[in-house]
Formats: sequence, C-alpha cells, structure tokens
Amino acid sequence: MSSMIGHILISMPHLTDPYFARSLVFICDHDEKGAMGLIVNKSFEDTSIKKIFPTLIINDEAIRDVISPIYFGGPVELESGFLLHSSEFRNEDTLPINADFSLTSNHTIIDAIHAGIGPQRYKMMLGYAGWGAGQLERELENGDWLFQEGDPAFVFQGDDTEKWLLAAQSFGINIAPATAGLA
Repeated sequence: MSSMIGHILISMPHLTDPYFARSLVFICDHDEKGAMGLIVNKSFEDTSIKKIFPTLIINDEAIRDVISPIYFGGPVELESGFLLHSSEFRNEDTLPINADFSLTSNHTIIDAIHAGIGPQRYKMMLGYAGWGAGQLERELENGDWLFQEGDPAFVFQGDDTEKWLLAAQSFGINIAPATAGLA
C-alpha cells in the first residue's frame, strides 16, 4: 500500500474503542515501520473525551490562553504536545507533512502564535495515535477505516462534533445520529 501521509482516516461505526469511535485521524507519518496520526475532531471539551479522561486537566494557562480548544490527538504519550498547522509557518523543529500541513512540537510556535506571527491555521494536540508495522494496513483491510485526502478547510474549520458524520456521508454512507431511536 502506498503511503497514507496527508490522508484522513474515518472510523467506521463498528469501531467502538472509546478512543477511536467516531474519530477522524490525520496521518502525519506512514511507512513500512508503522504510522502516526492525530485525531482532529475531539477536543478535551468533547463529552466522550471527558468520560475517558474525567480527571485530566490542562494546567498550562499560558497555552490555554493562546490556543483553545486543545484536542485529544490520541492515546499515546498524552503528555506530548503537537501543533498540526498550515505550512506557511516553519521553524527548525517543524516537520513538513505535505504542501498544506506541517507539524511542530516545540513551545516556540506557541510564542509565535501569541505574537501574531504563527501559522494561520492550527490545532493543538495532546497525545497521538500510533500503529506498528502493517497494523494500519490490516485495520484498513478489516474495514475499520475509510480514508480520504486531507483538506485544510475541513481539518481546521467547522463544527468538530459534525465532522465525522460529514466525512462518512461524503462516501454516500448515511449513518443515523447516535441518539436516533432512543427512548
């Protein structure tokens, strides 16, 4: 399989793992050794994330004052912060992903955003999603994920609570809201 870098994974309804249910994962790195991605539609304000992490508090007020909301990037290394951002901003620690997206994980980018010289679009993530060699490919073959090209407007704008449904519907899949039919 060719590289999934720059694509968004759309979790399928049968994927009920609390971390990945109704998730959209932007793939930042993918090769024969594995893959790394960031969940782009679940902030720590999301009720499903609050259920998983009821006691997690983001304590860095300097970051919260500049960047809000902060997103749940995935269950691996929750103490690690990443900024997925538009590619017009770069510093010595920026990892270009493609023409539209870059990834930076140092505090300098927070300072640049605060000073008004940072990237135009960004999302702050804590943690990431990771797959070992061949694991993502097996999950794709199993039908756990659909994928599509990552679109900056879709990733950085809009209502995060609606994005999963919109992404699934872009494939012609009509998924009823989770509350449908409940008494």
